[in-house]
Amino acid sequence: MEYTVCEHKHRFAAWAASRAASVKGCRFSVQQGKAILEDAGFNQLLVDPAKLPAPKDIDASHLEWRAAVVIAAMGQGLDFTYGVAAKLINVYQKACFVCGGQDTDPRVQALHPPIDGLLLKELYRKNVGELRREWSKARTIRWSKLTTDEYQNVITSIRSALAENVPLWHIEKHWRGYQ
Repeated sequence: MEYTVCEHKHRFAAWAASRAASVKGCRFSVQQGKAILEDAGFNQLLVDPAKLPAPKDIDASHLEWRAAVVIAAMGQGLDFTYGVAAKLINVYQKACFVCGGQDTDPRVQALHPPIDGLLLKELYRKNVGELRREWSKARTIRWSKLTTDEYQNVITSIRSALAENVPLWHIEKHWRGYQ
């Protein structure tokens, strides 16, 4: 098999996503995370952002993706929550598309950002969007324990906190994990 830039991006994105999403209570290897992403079809998406859903369809597609990742994780003998599935998906897509130079594509701008405790803590501390109550609730639950509805509430709050037509990845200006 020829080693292409798509395979190179897939390996890097799978590594980053697996490392970010593996959490106490749900530990898994990079190899397992890569297999889960492949079983759920994510390596086929990264070839072109045109394969992503239209911005208006992203939430419905993300719900399907989370379910596919949870099922694929079961095949690896893992019990993923929807929060862990979302983090695996979101970091993978961030590495492939947002940080892959396609950040101006409207489909990429609609992608969900990775959610974690550091981001939720800062959103709460700064009362971003005057949504302290929502950020507090999500922090209390913890990102890795989020149900699909709780996860969607966080995404809805992020949209509310950002100005109209601002890419969702902009919420990550509050993420302190890079420090």
